[in-house]
Amino acid sequence: MWSTCTALVFALVAASSFTPAYVLELCQNISPECHSDHNTASNSQSSSHTVKSKWTLNASSLMHDLNQFRVSCKKLLEALPIDKVDGNFVRTVKNCIFSKSIPTPLKGPLRLTAASKDVIEGILDLDASVTRSGDFLHYASGGRLLPGSVPLAHRYGGHQFGYWAGQLGDGRAHFLGQYSNKKGEVWELQLKGSGKTPYSRSGDGRAVIRSSVREFLCSEAMHFLGVPTSRAASLIVSEEPVLRDQFYNGNVKAERGAVVLRLAKSWFRIGSLEILSQSGEINLLRKLLNFVIDEHFPFINPDNPEKYLVFFSTVVNETAHLIAQWMSVGFAHGVCNTDNFSLLSITIDYGPFGFMESYNPNFIPNTSDDEGRYSIGAQANVGLLNLEKLLVALIPVLTQTQQKQAKIILKGYANIYQMRVHQIFKAKLGLLGEDEDDNDLIALLLKVMEDTESDFTMTFRELSEVSAKQLLNKNFTQMWALDDLSHHKHFSDWLNKYLFRVSRQQDDSDLDRQHRMKNVNPRYVLRNWMAESAIRKAERNDFSEVELLHHILSSPFVTQETAEEAGYAARPPQWASRLKVSCSS
Repeated sequence: MWSTCTALVFALVAASSFTPAYVLELCQNISPECHSDHNTASNSQSSSHTVKSKWTLNASSLMHDLNQFRVSCKKLLEALPIDKVDGNFVRTVKNCIFSKSIPTPLKGPLRLTAASKDVIEGILDLDASVTRSGDFLHYASGGRLLPGSVPLAHRYGGHQFGYWAGQLGDGRAHFLGQYSNKKGEVWELQLKGSGKTPYSRSGDGRAVIRSSVREFLCSEAMHFLGVPTSRAASLIVSEEPVLRDQFYNGNVKAERGAVVLRLAKSWFRIGSLEILSQSGEINLLRKLLNFVIDEHFPFINPDNPEKYLVFFSTVVNETAHLIAQWMSVGFAHGVCNTDNFSLLSITIDYGPFGFMESYNPNFIPNTSDDEGRYSIGAQANVGLLNLEKLLVALIPVLTQTQQKQAKIILKGYANIYQMRVHQIFKAKLGLLGEDEDDNDLIALLLKVMEDTESDFTMTFRELSEVSAKQLLNKNFTQMWALDDLSHHKHFSDWLNKYLFRVSRQQDDSDLDRQHRMKNVNPRYVLRNWMAESAIRKAERNDFSEVELLHHILSSPFVTQETAEEAGYAARPPQWASRLKVSCSS
């Protein structure tokens, strides 16, 4: 009956168009351990289970005085060329990786509206009390430079919506420096919304409250979901008016400026290499590649003549894993351009993203994406296209033999992705071991979910919380997502197959199944309506819901009374379906 589903990789991933895959030799094992050991970008998250802060620092070991805090730009400045022209004026930049660029302070009274204690204390070694100081307000908004900082704007290009866009770069972001913390980690600090740079094009270099709230909340939410991501330390707002046409319909209005202090192990992206290759700056391309490999891929021998091929193979592998993790939580990035794809395979540049509510492979979070190029079901294929662009950028530094090998590696992307998605969705259903019918079981569930427009997050969560006896009796009291699902004519067929499958798992109790599933199926994600509710209050100077969401999304796998009272696990309100999110920020 369900032979149409057996091709699998699920309706969710629309992967039937992939080229038949070769297995990537670098990492044939699909277990999380296979890639997490080598992916330094993933070190900010532990696993697909609930992420807890791994740091246990004595309060006395944290810095209470910002004057003790120092960053360094020395390594970057010594290794990579800087633009010879000074100034923030817009221009075409050549033969460099960065331009020096001084942040423009926000005007008017400043207010710290959100701060991540996990980042402030766990990464930056600062006592959270420093965020209440005037010094922090100025350092974290661009009004004052941190000791050791030489602010820089990064030059990169990118393919946007399939077309080469030429020079892009940090148009409203400033790299402040690297910080080496007590755990030996090196993090790059960056301000977003801190004013014009040589790469601002026609922009004003600012960010507004609504986009900054979304970036702050989602960066932290994704971390605690176990998805590799940049982090957000703080959100500072001002009274400075910033003009925006939110939906590009001529309705320009004044909003308020805001700055996010964000962190990543590296902000280099596919577009960082593309701009050099496209401009014929091959020596500089090689220099940047060597720097990235030395700093972030320590398992690659710098003297290995195959090092660029191994680098490419690693990025292919890790990108497949990252997008599979996006799909596991129903996350659609919204703008999967090559300038938004990290070389370290972490999630960066949160814009018109969205978490899918009703299961729909064609879910498009970005109202500016008229053709649905970056729909949630297209993300895997877009990842492949972006990796093809990366390979094109690398061709000048690869031998002809290596180019052929790279193409074979790229064909392995589909296999890696499919295996990882299969592994993840088996875990979401609490399935142990291997069964030849597991693909059909997963595909049938997704088909039923699509037909009934069942909620993606809550369907899997309620399957985690319901007992086998309740499932057998179809007792779905107060389980609205499963109740929706149960109205499908083939639900009973799926349910019987599922119960039979889990009943045959040796040494596995129903409670064990529920426990495993609760650890991989969140009860709370940052739905657009939740973010919008917090934004509307924030624009009236009420940041209570921003704080509430930040707290709740730090433990997304744990049922929380305040979250239940707020309706964050309830059926979305009717007005949620009318929300629109655009690239305007």
